[in-house]
Amino acid sequence: MIGAGFGGIYAAHKLANELGLSVIGFDKADGPGGTWYWNRYPGALSDTESPLYRFSFDQEMLQEDTWEHNYLTQPEILSYLERVMDRFDLRRHFRFGAQNEVTSTVYRDESGLWEVTTARGDVYRARYVVNAVGLLSSVNMPQIPGLDTFAGEVLHTGAWPESHDLAGKRVGVVGSGSTGNQVVTAVAPQAAHLTHFIRTPQYSVPTGKRRVSEQELTEVKDHYDEIWAQAKNSSVAFGFEEPTTPALSVSEEERNRVYEEAWQRGGGFRFMFGTFGDIATDVEANETAAVFIRSKITQIVKDPEKARKLTPHDLYARRPQCDSGFFEAFNRDTVDVVALKETPFQEITPQGVVTEDGKLHELDVLIFATGFDAVDGNYRRMEIRGRNGLELNEHWQGQPSSYLGVSTAHFPNWFMVLGPNGPFTNLVPSIETQVDWINDLVKQAEDHNLKAIEPTAEAEEEWGQMCTEIANMTVFTKVDSWIFGANIPGKKPSVLFYLGGLRNYRDVLQDIRENGYRGFRLEPSYIPAGA
Repeated sequence: MIGAGFGGIYAAHKLANELGLSVIGFDKADGPGGTWYWNRYPGALSDTESPLYRFSFDQEMLQEDTWEHNYLTQPEILSYLERVMDRFDLRRHFRFGAQNEVTSTVYRDESGLWEVTTARGDVYRARYVVNAVGLLSSVNMPQIPGLDTFAGEVLHTGAWPESHDLAGKRVGVVGSGSTGNQVVTAVAPQAAHLTHFIRTPQYSVPTGKRRVSEQELTEVKDHYDEIWAQAKNSSVAFGFEEPTTPALSVSEEERNRVYEEAWQRGGGFRFMFGTFGDIATDVEANETAAVFIRSKITQIVKDPEKARKLTPHDLYARRPQCDSGFFEAFNRDTVDVVALKETPFQEITPQGVVTEDGKLHELDVLIFATGFDAVDGNYRRMEIRGRNGLELNEHWQGQPSSYLGVSTAHFPNWFMVLGPNGPFTNLVPSIETQVDWINDLVKQAEDHNLKAIEPTAEAEEEWGQMCTEIANMTVFTKVDSWIFGANIPGKKPSVLFYLGGLRNYRDVLQDIRENGYRGFRLEPSYIPAGA
């Protein structure tokens, strides 16, 4: 087991506590949490509402747990995962700390076992390897001339120190995704001055974070079965009904009423997927939502020049963002924005950042909210060898592939949680779906004395083609985004997600299970006499 976030924790529980297998997990962090262990930056918040950003499998824990707001902060999520670890006695299965980071996994054809090596040099042999290395955990640090000369502090949101005081400091924030959005919003009130360096302005709607009443808590807990059933049988699994009404089928007045209602309610996925049924698939429909958000930015940001730099003009076609006062932060005299496409970085000096217009932006702290080498980044940083010594990077050849987002050809008994071409949804229901399925597949291997289970190359290719076909039906392929790896210089853009929705994905998995695990090669441990 590699990784101790949501995926690794749940997989350890299923494989150890339910199947009774011997399980050892590894994580380079000093404790559980995965992404939520490392992302301790100011303002870190889930954009999934609290009732659904947790596991669904333990009914008692669902009834026992509570939350103050409709969204969970990083400390709350980390505390929750630590409780899950303790509740199911999972700490004993994990080895934490930098010395326990997995550096290689190599398959030995003759024995049918994997050799897993850690940074300390310890070698473990395992029948199965489950990679729960995280969708967003391989830090992306840009290379800017002079960065190593900067006299101030350099921080990355994906590796934030446990405590850090930014009050009264001159702060620069690089990156305009959800993380940069949250950092700017949280740091702006305390910094002496904050400069946000933006390459691509983003569409963002309010989060709608608010306190939750006892009555609301009671209603959720009384109807949790229906809430989970709705989420798991929806497309994005964020807990709202997804309409089918086309945006252009109603009047402009009605359209804006729907958008305004969603704006006031809050939630990025709710705005994109809970207003009209074709915003993510039809360019004209998408533009109606984009126009609405642009008008809101112009209304909120009082300085016309700041508003201009913060306003996007491309499609509303990246992972939908939401914020708790991001645009309002720029109404402070102490908060400024630099449009990097107009004035790119020239160099970093001991005093700060110099842009190509010759201006020195003096800084005490430079924060990179530049995200991650998403989906496949962590796999590429390990040595992973399958059958006949085939290296994973060689197999993927710059474009990560999988069968169902959980396995890949030539790598037997080697599974991924949220691997390439897995579902693009609220992640926890997807994690549960995939781990449950992997658990069933391992049980199949154990019950039938199978030496190896791996997908065929044909099944992997067909799944990749289907994911590409579905992606091409959406607006997401029409912009550069980390969803397709475009945030990493030199990385070959490729489809990294199954965009068909969680309900359809679950149906696919069920169909494959009912048809004898179609697309998998099942290798017996021995060949019966006379066969």
